[in-house]
Amino acid sequence: MSEQERLEVIEESQNNYPLVALKSIVAFPHNRQALPIAREKTIRAIEEAMMQPEHILVAATQRSIEIDDPQPKDIYPAGTLIEVVTMHRQQDGSLQVLIRGISRVTIDEYLDHEPFIRVKVTEQTEPVQTGPQADALVRHTTSLFERYAQLNRRFSVEDINSIVALKTPHILSDTLAAHLVTDMSQQQDLLETLDPMERLEKICVIMGNEIEILELETTIRSRVRSQVDRSQKEFYLREQLRAIQEELGMEASSEADELRTKLNSKQLPPEVATRVRKEIDRLERTPSQSAELTVIRSYIDWMLALPWNERSTEDFNIENARDVLDEDHYGLEGIKERILEFLAVRQLRIQAANRNGNAKNMSQGQILCLIGPPGVGKTSLGQSIAKALNRKFARISLGGVHDEAEIRGHRRTYVGALPGRIIQSMKTVGVSNPVFLLDEIDKLSAESRGDPAAALLEVLDPQQNGSFTDHYLELPFDLSEVFFICTGNIKYQIPRPLADRMDIIDLPGYMLEEKVNIGMRHLMPKVLQEHGLVAEQLKVPQTVMQKIVTEYTREAGVRNLERQLAHICRKVARRVLEKPKTHIRLTSHSVEQYLGAPRYTNAPPLMRTQIGAAMGLAWTEMGGILLPVEVVTMVGKGELLVTGQLGDVMRESVMAALSYIRTRADEFHIDSSFQDNTDLHIHLPENAIPKDGPSAGITIATALVSALTHRQVRTDLAMTGEVTLLGSVLAIGGLKEKVLAAQQANIHNLIIPAANQKDLQEIPAKIRQQIHFIPVENMDQVIEAALLAAPAEETQSNEPLSLHPEEQSVARPENLRRTGMPTQEETEDNSDRPESSGFIMPSTDQSAPNFYSSAHTKPDDKNIG
Repeated sequence: MSEQERLEVIEESQNNYPLVALKSIVAFPHNRQALPIAREKTIRAIEEAMMQPEHILVAATQRSIEIDDPQPKDIYPAGTLIEVVTMHRQQDGSLQVLIRGISRVTIDEYLDHEPFIRVKVTEQTEPVQTGPQADALVRHTTSLFERYAQLNRRFSVEDINSIVALKTPHILSDTLAAHLVTDMSQQQDLLETLDPMERLEKICVIMGNEIEILELETTIRSRVRSQVDRSQKEFYLREQLRAIQEELGMEASSEADELRTKLNSKQLPPEVATRVRKEIDRLERTPSQSAELTVIRSYIDWMLALPWNERSTEDFNIENARDVLDEDHYGLEGIKERILEFLAVRQLRIQAANRNGNAKNMSQGQILCLIGPPGVGKTSLGQSIAKALNRKFARISLGGVHDEAEIRGHRRTYVGALPGRIIQSMKTVGVSNPVFLLDEIDKLSAESRGDPAAALLEVLDPQQNGSFTDHYLELPFDLSEVFFICTGNIKYQIPRPLADRMDIIDLPGYMLEEKVNIGMRHLMPKVLQEHGLVAEQLKVPQTVMQKIVTEYTREAGVRNLERQLAHICRKVARRVLEKPKTHIRLTSHSVEQYLGAPRYTNAPPLMRTQIGAAMGLAWTEMGGILLPVEVVTMVGKGELLVTGQLGDVMRESVMAALSYIRTRADEFHIDSSFQDNTDLHIHLPENAIPKDGPSAGITIATALVSALTHRQVRTDLAMTGEVTLLGSVLAIGGLKEKVLAAQQANIHNLIIPAANQKDLQEIPAKIRQQIHFIPVENMDQVIEAALLAAPAEETQSNEPLSLHPEEQSVARPENLRRTGMPTQEETEDNSDRPESSGFIMPSTDQSAPNFYSSAHTKPDDKNIG
């Protein structure tokens, strides 16, 4: 709408407009201003104006801001005719409007007061000033404004340029009055002044006074800054603050002072002390309502709580360490010797570093890593090492950790950020030289959020952990004095870069004698104490303990044995409460009243040979187990059926064994076209257990040869080894665990790869005396040792053949000597051999697990074989 059209509208409406009463602000012509509107009358006046096409009303200023319902006497008679440019309604019902000033007006008459104020006004015409005098005054005003803007620094460059570009006196005066003058009475005086030249002169006076004040403040500030340094200023302000607090009855000491006192009492590295001091200063300057306050305080608490220089006094003695290990663990002689050797070497390195004066930067060498099945004492060995070294102990579980931040921590920018587990454990132990047990290190998993195994490299590498940097701390922390011990079940699942930095020690399962002694010496007192019993209330003789071990548990460790003893103690505790004077002594017959029928039996199997069935050995993370293989032949079209949840590696072993037999069909007297008219079914019980690995190769090949040649397999023998296409037998892993499984099953003849003979030294001497090992290099030696000769046609029957020498010519003593198997006479003369030999048959109890498995839990896929 043009100015002429607007004036015509004004004349037509007879100069009657709604009135908006403003508080502490004056609306000037030629300027835009944003106004918040909350009073009901004012809102109705604006709504009325917005209903008109021109959106015009009158804005006048109240004489006092304390009045909420102003009357005509409370409002200045001079106002401004304004146009509402935009209007926005807020959620609380108020309005946010943008107005534009049009011209000065004088209120002549108040027409209405409800529902809003309506007035009749007269527009004031401003004189037009031109000429040299006007131009000179405009230039003087502009120069004063530029000087003022330099001192005040609240005007942007765009605002300054837009004001300087104004050359008309009336527009320049109104613009400066609206943006520069802050006093309401001065603004109202400028609004009532109609002459633009007079308004500019008043504004120049106002700006001159403000410029003098600003220049004086600048001079004073510069003089004070040059005379008072930072420390004196802080001292003065703190003394002043303390005096104010005392006058108000507040405590003189603040939280920042307490933190500074705590900081001065700790011997922190210079870099750390500087960072903490800066954070305390930042904490002191942060408002109490700020969310950043908690983050800063938490960071300071962590920095002051960590053991930067605190350490425990290490007291290492090789004899004392031996006594501690012997006291806490029965058996494991080779393992304890290995640990003592590791500790001895480490102690000599410390002594050498102390002599050279660089003990702080002494590298501790490789990390100790204990690998073995569950329940064999890995964690307790770590606790014993800490006890022997007189150090504090902390256990960090890494099982299932998949986020790198669990090791390195989160950055402080995240909500709820915390340091990683390493730094958290350092705060818990409170010393810089503890013993850390990193449990289940083989169960780390990587995701898109990072690889925790890669983050552990800096923790465990002796060349890097002296300056380990946690994301939360953002400062290097020295971990070089921490004694790290790692544990796991399967060493092949430990990432290779980590394994290269570790000294791996394998822990085999316990023998029967060791389990019995552990149960008597360690587990029984512990379980009695946990159940509130004393030794007089429950007696468990050694013979009964042996019965519990052999007939109710079958595991590599002793964890299930502890559960069985706890089961007995719970029943005894109930009887003691019913009859306080009860004293119970278990016997071999009464133990079934507490544990039920035996789950396993050591009764020898029937000495009956079989065709197409061979007994193998496998290894899982739970220990060694028996792995039977069954093969049957059927008339068909040469199909091969493999069942038993076999993995890819084991299926490849089946194909390799079958290809080997086909190449040697003539030597085994097998029809070379057998695969065209014979179906083969290979089965490995149990179906519910996934199986994988190459060590069942010779077992599968032996069972296949037996089924195709109808030669029977000896049932007092087990075997393990990988087979190749050419019949070579390759080395396998987990020999100790497999031998223990055979010993528990009363199997005394084992076929092993010749390349594994070096591993026999790690097997306890008692077991080596009970088991006869047959090292083989190829399948010919396996077949010769495991299979009996084919029976003569006239003696063939449906009854399986016996192993006794008088019934089988192939089992003559000279033949057994040729194959390396012990003869009957040699077996009878060997007093170290048990009275019975063979497999453990499954219990008649339907709830008992299959005798093929050594534990109640099923092994994981790809961990068997």
